[in-house]
Amino acid sequence: MLGAPLLAGLLAVPATGAAPTTEPSKAPTGSRTVDVSLNTLAPSVPSEDDTLTVSGTVTNRGKETISSAEVDLRVGPQLTGRGEVDDAAKRSAYVPGVDPAAVGGKYTVKFPKLARGISQDFTLTVPVDKLGLDDPGVYQLGVSVSGRTPSVPYEQVLGIERSFLPWQPEASDKRTKLTFLWPLIASPHVTAETRSDEQQTPVFTDDDLAKELAPGGRLEQMVALGSRLPVTWVIDPDLLASVAAMAGKYEVESGDTTVPGRNQTVAKQWLTALEKVAEDGKVIALPFADPDLASIAHRGKAVSGTLSHLQKASTVAATTVETILHVKPSTDFAWPVNGAVDSSIVDVATSAGAHNVIARSDSFRETAALPYTPSAARPIGGGTTAVVADARLSTLFDGDMSRAGASTLAVQRFLAQTLALTEQAPDNERSIVVAPPRMPTAAQAQTMARALEGLSGNRWTQPLDLVDAAEVKPDPRATTKVPPASAYSKKLRAQELPTQAFQDIRTTQGSLDSFETILTQPERVVTPFGNAVNRSMSTSWRGRSLEAQQYRDAVRDYLQSLTSEVQLIEKSDVTLSGRSATIPVTVQNKLVQGVDRLVLQLTSDNLRLKFNDDGTTARLPVSIAGGHSQSVKFDTATSANGRAQVTARLFTEDGTPYGKEMTFTVKVSEVTPTVLLVIAGGLLLLVLAGIRMYTHRKRAVASDTADGNGDEPEQPSDPAPDTGPESGAPSGTGEKVDR
Repeated sequence: MLGAPLLAGLLAVPATGAAPTTEPSKAPTGSRTVDVSLNTLAPSVPSEDDTLTVSGTVTNRGKETISSAEVDLRVGPQLTGRGEVDDAAKRSAYVPGVDPAAVGGKYTVKFPKLARGISQDFTLTVPVDKLGLDDPGVYQLGVSVSGRTPSVPYEQVLGIERSFLPWQPEASDKRTKLTFLWPLIASPHVTAETRSDEQQTPVFTDDDLAKELAPGGRLEQMVALGSRLPVTWVIDPDLLASVAAMAGKYEVESGDTTVPGRNQTVAKQWLTALEKVAEDGKVIALPFADPDLASIAHRGKAVSGTLSHLQKASTVAATTVETILHVKPSTDFAWPVNGAVDSSIVDVATSAGAHNVIARSDSFRETAALPYTPSAARPIGGGTTAVVADARLSTLFDGDMSRAGASTLAVQRFLAQTLALTEQAPDNERSIVVAPPRMPTAAQAQTMARALEGLSGNRWTQPLDLVDAAEVKPDPRATTKVPPASAYSKKLRAQELPTQAFQDIRTTQGSLDSFETILTQPERVVTPFGNAVNRSMSTSWRGRSLEAQQYRDAVRDYLQSLTSEVQLIEKSDVTLSGRSATIPVTVQNKLVQGVDRLVLQLTSDNLRLKFNDDGTTARLPVSIAGGHSQSVKFDTATSANGRAQVTARLFTEDGTPYGKEMTFTVKVSEVTPTVLLVIAGGLLLLVLAGIRMYTHRKRAVASDTADGNGDEPEQPSDPAPDTGPESGAPSGTGEKVDR
């Protein structure tokens, strides 16, 4: 009985996402019954004498066992234009009359039974001359599964997967110039913190970067694969600086402490490999830490100082790459996220010195329908060129390429699209740019490499680096109109850094500027913090707002901890006696380097206490060596007894307050003329009394002598002292300064 209400409640509220029990899930039927995966297709671009090999897996997703299953290869028809390639890629079901007949014969694989839920591997091997390929072009390639089921006892197509087979047995006379960007970009891993040793040992947030650099890691694969491909390297200088720091002594945060980093060998090997391949390749250096241009344009530009950070990031980029890779990069390119641009983004990019903006065709839409894909370079005014990457080719590798089937389909579709693009206007040589994912996974990198290797014969394309692509003569029919800010993607806008992020950066920079002015070795602080500020604007923070906030907070907190190492020592109350005295105030410097160009100011709230007879405020310069303290002494003058509140505050030379102020009380105990007169009168009376006693005693002695009495008169003992002995007990609280 007690359990009945609970049971009723559970039955009344079905689990989230659960299918209703009254409607059982439907199993795939018809030509979607069997799932077909094409894991390999070789060669991806066959020649006349080749044998085509297609391997993969078939899986029965239906509810019945399939008998007499047969895997067939279907080639054709020839596809005309890029649109037909897109349409064929979207079809999932078998379409009689559209999908061609099977090659058949001995070029099939048969399975007597294919039970429900069971997978079987297959390999089809067919000589290319048996495929019926005629004119050069893109042919649809399909692998189908036919068979019978108890409910449908006749043969039918139960599954099909489509791909593409580019057919270009001989090189074209005119080929498309293809530029493929190969990005080396990573999220920030280095903090603003450095150790106090001479080398300034850097501190990393984690050691995850080492995993990407190690054999098989994402960045290791990018360098290893890119070394044998005709690509343009697009590098974030911060990645180079981070790996160079890892190649030496470094530490890694671990809870509330740090531990020594141990991946120097991995970092050195990666840098050596990259330096070797960069010697002959074209290198594009993005601004340091790959700042998010769209976030700056839409949310950060209005915050003072933001654009100056971007300019500094662009300036330091070339120096970083030259120092580490020993090659001179091009710093004339800006790359907004996903190539999405609008007029404000272009303005921000050019303000940092870029004359070329890498856009993408799904953002830079054509105003008039063209029967072909125009060249990438577009003059957009003001001496700026938009290098418009092809959206279809650039987004082909965005998905999960760790599955062999997805990777193979992406490679074949890439090859098909490039061939179809060339055939649009074979007499019109064009320049096409591919801008793949900004931070490709290892699987994506491997897929991109396979796609480029498929073009290695240069049958319909030829490689071109990005610098030359930007200088190609533009197509007069292509649009040069930059989209307005209202056209920017809402999804991308939602991922941008908030305005608060740039306000946080401004606050941190203000504290850094103030701190820098007092340091004797400012470069030890300015460089690591300047880099950290740039990292706070990185494009890699998109979609990771919490991590971005934590990074900015860590930079700010560490800077505050450093600035607080130069501080005033708390002072107790001071007692002054006399008309003048000296008040010492101690300034402590716990930094390892010296500080100067500081000013210590004391301010009294009472006219009875003045400094140097000038007024209630005094200022003295402060200069302290690292790890030392300095006592700064202020001369004072008093005019009356009483109390005065004194405020001590450090300032930089330009008058900017530094650190926290300190307040203490000064007690003035002046000895006035009236008091002095009373004391003088008392002393005079004591002297007169002494003289009288002496005279009286002398007369008494003389009288006794005259009477003939030679005995010495008996003298009374000396009087007891009228003051007690000096006390050895400690004095009262507070400091007493006498002068």
